[in-house]
Amino acid sequence: FALWLVSQPQLPAWQLAFGALVMGAGISAMHYTGMAAMSMQPGIDYDPTLFSASLLIAVGASGAALWIAFRLRKHTPYVRLIRGGAAVIMGIAIVGMHYTAMAAAQFPDGSFCGAAVNGLSGKGLDSLVLITTLAVLSIALLTSILDARLEARTADLARSLTEANRELTQLALHDTLTGLPNRVLLADRIGQAMSKVQEQGGCFALMFIDLDGFKPVNDAFGHHMGDLLLREVGLRLREDLRSQDTLARIGGDEFVLLVQLRDEHDALNLAARQVGMIARSFRVAEHDLQISASVGIALYPGNGQTAEELLMNADAAMYHAKGAGKNGYSFFDASMNSNARKQLQLLQDLRNAVDQQQFSLYYQPKFDASNGRPVGAEALLRWVHPTQGMLLPDKFIELAEKTGLIIPIGDWVLNEACRQMREWYVLGYTDWRIAVNLSALQFCHAGLVQSVAKALATHHLPANSLTLEITETTAMSDADASMTVLNELSEMGVDLSIDDFGTGYSSLMYLKRLPANELKIDRGFVRDLERDSDDAAIVSAIVALGQALGLRIVAEGVETDVQQDFLTQLGCDSLQGYLLGHPLPAERFMVDILRAERAAALPLTAESLPL
Repeated sequence: FALWLVSQPQLPAWQLAFGALVMGAGISAMHYTGMAAMSMQPGIDYDPTLFSASLLIAVGASGAALWIAFRLRKHTPYVRLIRGGAAVIMGIAIVGMHYTAMAAAQFPDGSFCGAAVNGLSGKGLDSLVLITTLAVLSIALLTSILDARLEARTADLARSLTEANRELTQLALHDTLTGLPNRVLLADRIGQAMSKVQEQGGCFALMFIDLDGFKPVNDAFGHHMGDLLLREVGLRLREDLRSQDTLARIGGDEFVLLVQLRDEHDALNLAARQVGMIARSFRVAEHDLQISASVGIALYPGNGQTAEELLMNADAAMYHAKGAGKNGYSFFDASMNSNARKQLQLLQDLRNAVDQQQFSLYYQPKFDASNGRPVGAEALLRWVHPTQGMLLPDKFIELAEKTGLIIPIGDWVLNEACRQMREWYVLGYTDWRIAVNLSALQFCHAGLVQSVAKALATHHLPANSLTLEITETTAMSDADASMTVLNELSEMGVDLSIDDFGTGYSSLMYLKRLPANELKIDRGFVRDLERDSDDAAIVSAIVALGQALGLRIVAEGVETDVQQDFLTQLGCDSLQGYLLGHPLPAERFMVDILRAERAAALPLTAESLPL
């Protein structure tokens, strides 16, 4: 009963009193039953006062023992001292009760023990008592040791469970890379901040921070370097924060800062400091890395009623800052929300377009500058939107690149262009080349070479019938990596063209090493040829450079006869522009091609006639 009582999670006073009474009664019954077993003749007389005192000592000592035993099961401070005190109290209780009870016993003169005549023989009884006592003590000691070990193990398990719960909470509420709060904890902190403002007044700002130039670092140096840079960014941003502020990483290169403000104008100074801190060079693994930050700011109260709305509005303001040139900050206003929703809807539509293949290709012809004969076409992407009609690439390509959708879209363009070129090849246009533009993200994608090889093999198209156009800036952003990819494509037999040449900052040392076959003069130089002598001089220099390097020269954006004549006289190999042909679907494209062939008065041999 006593063991059950002290093992309970709680020991109220009434349970302690009841347990003490039961234990005291048991101890007293044991003693006085033993005294009665002596069969004294005449009987023993007991002093009422001492008899009562012995009972009280038994009950009181039992209560103290139960309380101490209960306390010993709790891992309280000074447990060894308490155990020593318990042993002393129990010794005093047993001795005190026994001797008080013996003092209460009064034996008349001439009394004798009847048990000595007809009771149990004392022979061997002492040994039995000793053995029994030792056995009881041994069992009690063993039980105590096992109980102590069980308690220690339970305590270890409890500590381990507490630590595991702490670690799980840390993982659930914090970013594993930087140790910063994650989106879940941020939402909770925003909710707390909103409640505080509603109860106590004041305001706070939510700053959405997106790193400009992080992706090129990741692509150039690998994800490990990108992870190290993100850690450094987190450490630097925390330098300027107070204990009540929250900096969270919610994914990729996006951070969110929640700051309590005394005044709304304080947000401006803080945002400027954050932008300035990120603009300083980062030293990561012996590399000096330069990035910047675009910051969008939403204020509460004023820019949203919920945590989700505040985050969305801060995100919209951040995109506005990016659109304004990056490396800056922008406060949210209602017009941004409308733009953000339009972008969100456009993104959803774009995902559907990829799934449902709502795209089509238009083809703009290229002509030999010297004789006007068609030499191929450039494939230009169009999106047949279900509600907005035909959309040009400038409406959606940037969004596709930001979200990575440019990869599946680019694969579709590559396959469709190769399929169409195969049809023309079968019709006899074996000397044509189909040109396909590659975005920067496509060019950096690890599967580019495999995608090109698969498209050519699927449609049984010779590799030299395909021209891949990459911009000068893309080719030179990481010249060594570009060289590797371009060499693989060149070894495959694919034609390579440097697009928009003259608009970037090429190193001639790298340019002459690139396995390119063609330079394409940017339309910006061609457009002002007639009015700007500088543009004419630049175009002449580009043509001379290309010829010196043994490259074909293509000029795009030809819209007037004067431009055509000038470029032809300079020695351009082929021309492309609205003067010569507009982008058209494949069927209408061939109608115009046949008309152009007749206009060029080409001899219609068996090889050139469509079959």
